Amino acid sequence: MSSSTSTSASKNAKGFEESLWDAANKLRGSVESSEYKHVVLSLIFLKFVSDKFQARRAELIEEGKQDFVEMVEFYTMNNVFYLPEEARWSHLLQYAKQADLAIRIDSALALVEKNNPTLKGALPDNYFSRLNLDASKLAALLDAINNVDTVADQAEDVVGRVYEYFLGKFAAAEGKLGGEFYTPKCVVNLIAEMIEPYKGKIYDPCCGSGGMFVQSLKFVRSHHGNTKTSPSTGRSSPPPPTNWPR
Repeated sequence: MSSSTSTSASKNAKGFEESLWDAANKLRGSVESSEYKHVVLSLIFLKFVSDKFQARRAELIEEGKQDFVEMVEFYTMNNVFYLPEEARWSHLLQYAKQADLAIRIDSALALVEKNNPTLKGALPDNYFSRLNLDASKLAALLDAINNVDTVADQAEDVVGRVYEYFLGKFAAAEGKLGGEFYTPKCVVNLIAEMIEPYKGKIYDPCCGSGGMFVQSLKFVRSHHGNTKTSPSTGRSSPPPPTNWPR
């Protein structure tokens, strides 16, 4: 890839992150800025699993397996979450202009978790309904997220990038107090390089978004180590309303 193409791709990636922040910022008044990441990540997650589901569904149809497109096993065998109709992104978009959009999003998250036991306890429970968000602003956020292709680059962690971006924006807005919620990536990288976590248990008493664990795993992989020899554990206070770091 040429340097100009790489720069262009970088600008596009930055653009969608900024667009999501701008859309989330319109929720100001009903949601604290520290909550933006949970609102946006929940929706990004639904978009991501739905994009993966639709891609797998298309594969099955192309392979002449139309009779199996609603069978859970044909998705889980490829590490894809199965989504019932009401949990799919297309369904949410269909009702995006309705006053009960928040309830539909909560129902979608609950259905994803119900149909995929590995997600038990990881997704927010009736989170959107409790926030009392303005329906039109929530619909605008859905429109912004709908423009994000979450599976275009198989090696890109879109959910992780958005989470990191929102943490950074919030920390910048909060000044020095932002450090309570976000440790700059360069600092986390430096710590991982210093401790060289090839083996032993990694413990972070203030794990927050789990950045230390993620970077430690990347360090071990980049040095061709065994990631199974470095289990991690940590805690965060206060606990977040969602378990995205998991």
